[in-house]
Amino acid sequence: MDNDEPLEPETKDETETVPAPQNSDEKLYCEADAPTAVEKEKLARESSETDLEIEDTEKFFTTGQRELYLEACKLMGVVPVSYFIRNMEESYMNLNHHGLGPKGTKAIAIALVSNTTVTTLELADNCIMVEGVLSLVEMLQENYYLQEMNISDNDLGLEGARIISEFLQRNSSSLSELQLSGNDFEEESAELLSQALSTDYRIKTLDLSHNEFSDKGGEHLGKMLAFNVGLRSLDLSWNHFHARGAVALCNGLRANVTLKKLDLSMNGLENEGAMALGEVLRLNNSLAYLDVSSNNISNEGASKISKGLEFNESLKVLKLFLNPMSMEGAVLLILSIKRNPKSRMEDLDISNVLVSEQFVKTLDGVCAVHPQLDVVYKAVQGLSAKKTLFLWTNPLKLIQSYADQHKITVMDFFKSLNPTGMMTMPVGEFRKAMIQQNQVPVNRYQVRELIKRLDEKTGMVNFSFLKMAKP
Repeated sequence: MDNDEPLEPETKDETETVPAPQNSDEKLYCEADAPTAVEKEKLARESSETDLEIEDTEKFFTTGQRELYLEACKLMGVVPVSYFIRNMEESYMNLNHHGLGPKGTKAIAIALVSNTTVTTLELADNCIMVEGVLSLVEMLQENYYLQEMNISDNDLGLEGARIISEFLQRNSSSLSELQLSGNDFEEESAELLSQALSTDYRIKTLDLSHNEFSDKGGEHLGKMLAFNVGLRSLDLSWNHFHARGAVALCNGLRANVTLKKLDLSMNGLENEGAMALGEVLRLNNSLAYLDVSSNNISNEGASKISKGLEFNESLKVLKLFLNPMSMEGAVLLILSIKRNPKSRMEDLDISNVLVSEQFVKTLDGVCAVHPQLDVVYKAVQGLSAKKTLFLWTNPLKLIQSYADQHKITVMDFFKSLNPTGMMTMPVGEFRKAMIQQNQVPVNRYQVRELIKRLDEKTGMVNFSFLKMAKP
């Protein structure tokens, strides 16, 4: 039997068989008859949709999928993955690093065609190759429940990019997050993907990091950004963009009104690219997160970016870690934020920059205007160990002491900071409330430590774990 042929497994006691499609271009088979024991007890069922209408439906349906997968593995000549069988009813399926290969991936795809529970599928580093990608996109044409898929590190290359692009051009699935990191995509792949994404509005999060895109690829992606109205998050880190690519991407950002998060770290934008970013920050009022860490941006580039920050009203997070800038560039950045009364900046990462006590005083003045702002730097030159220890005094102990004195719980204190009285709160609003409250004197370092404990990397602090009985 041709290995590329989509397979239709049969149960041992089936009296009817359905001919299998004759080539891989046809859709994957998506129906699984119920086990024989069920057939004897219930009326004959012709499709999995009918199974969903009977008593004990979920059990029978899952059993049918399990049989389908086992038969697919048998016909493909691969060993079934026990983890997949055990977790077919879970929403999150992690099959990273399982060595599936194209045939193992095809068996998984056949089983997922009619699956209604898996919403996130992880298939990174499985050597799925072109045949595996083809099986997955055929599955996605029938499965309307899968929302997130990771097929990073699978050496898909140009032909894989072509298959994905063709799928995106006719995408009617529920897929909204696609991770394609580390797949040896080069300039032609960038062109294909950009053409497809220019009209696709379903993909919200796209990871193209660790590929081989350079300036030509940046030009294609920049044109895509000018037309795309779906993407909210785009990761282009660890590629080979330089000044020309950065300028092209920024030209696209001028017209884009939907992208919220852009990661360009670990490229080579340099000061010319920083100038393009500064210009686009003056105009773009949708981008909230920008990472340009490790891009060889010096004080000159920081100066260009700071000019954009003076007018920007949307950016909340700016990461400039591992760039060759000094305290001079850092001062330009924080003063530009101070001069912008509408700035929404919450997190500035310059954590490789050594600053002075004078810089800290200047930053205090900036934070008086923008109390939601936190600037992460390397250290303060000449700061004594005793003073450093004072700055990092455990803030929860201070809050607990205040709560004990006023006969309330720590959670009551935190909830009082939130006007809604909810157990969660955006990080920026929490930082602002903590700095402005006068019950417990805390500094920026202590507030940062609190956020580390309360933030689950979602941009929200959560007080729920602080439930304590009143003393």
